[in-house]
Amino acid sequence: MKTESTLPEPASGWALFLDVDGTLIEIADHPDAVRVEPRVQTILTVLHRTLDGAIALVSGRPIAALDRLFAPLRLAAAGLHGLERRDAAGGRHCTAVRGPAIEDAVAALGAFARSHPGTLVEDKGLTAALHVRGAPDAADAAQRLGAELARRHAGQLVLQPGKMVIELRPPGPDKGATVRAFLAEPPFAGRVPVFVGDDATDEVGFAEANRRGGHSVRVGRAARTEARWRASTVAALVAWLERLAERADACGNAQ
Repeated sequence: MKTESTLPEPASGWALFLDVDGTLIEIADHPDAVRVEPRVQTILTVLHRTLDGAIALVSGRPIAALDRLFAPLRLAAAGLHGLERRDAAGGRHCTAVRGPAIEDAVAALGAFARSHPGTLVEDKGLTAALHVRGAPDAADAAQRLGAELARRHAGQLVLQPGKMVIELRPPGPDKGATVRAFLAEPPFAGRVPVFVGDDATDEVGFAEANRRGGHSVRVGRAARTEARWRASTVAALVAWLERLAERADACGNAQ
């Protein structure tokens, strides 16, 4: 895998698909403790303009949470790993509804959190997550609980892998399917996909970008990954995006 010193040179025909936590912002102990640096806001604003809007956030967070994080910037976005999507024109697409299975998962994860100090339950509406970053010794037990809940609600819930988190979600589109959906619509159609992420949930996005002759960039190390490029840290990735924005802006001004 190539490192940031040789990350792909920017091109005007790109479509950017960007994960958020661990990619554009550092992961925090609590999902609500993160903030988007003004520098990142500026970079994304320039890229949105110079790529004619062909930039989307693709995250495990709900779209409403992304809008709060990046306000006043409002980009095309996919939330909850692809279960909900907002296209570049503002149209909303949702493939799941909250049902009894998620209610049961929230209750079971809540009971686990009460007996394992340092763990945290995040009810995202359509999905339920249990964060163990504050109690790493509980990770194996949390994984077993997640697997049991997925078995209990087979066909209604699947276990979503993640960094120091287990998440239960309904079956439905993943980040790879999200890339395909965006690329079928303007302003993404006909462009070269560039998918950037940091986690197991992003692997299907990497694979889809590769399949379409695009670029895949993973932030941080991984024993195995579909990504063909690597940025060592969030800071390195943001610096690369900044160079991309500067070059694209300079090219646009020169025309």
